[in-house]
Amino acid sequence: MSGHLTFRTGAVRYQVTDVERAVAFYTENLGFDIAIRGGPAFASVVNGNLTVFLSGPGSSGARQLPDGTAQKPGGYNRVVLEVDDLDAAITELRRAGVTFRNTVEEGPGGRQIQITDPDGNPVEIFEAAAVRPPTK
Repeated sequence: MSGHLTFRTGAVRYQVTDVERAVAFYTENLGFDIAIRGGPAFASVVNGNLTVFLSGPGSSGARQLPDGTAQKPGGYNRVVLEVDDLDAAITELRRAGVTFRNTVEEGPGGRQIQITDPDGNPVEIFEAAAVRPPTK
């Protein structure tokens, strides 16, 4: 043994103000399935090998930090969901009334856009350059 810690794939935890509303957002708009319903304060949703923990007020994952800082929704760190066709995903998400944080950004690795869940937690929708459909 090398003495290094070994980690398994974990999950992303988002602080939310309303667990049921967050579950509805992820299942109805982003294709997640409910994995755990832990009462009104916690749920987890899963899509493929990605799990998102939704920690509401009163959950152990939302307790104040030792210095008294409250854990709250929002920020700029984000989960990235990969799609084969970003334009089609944008059309579908706009149709569903999802809030967008920016316009499409393009770089050498691909194209991305950010949306927010109902609590302002960012989610990036990403299309890798290697799978981008040919330009017409």
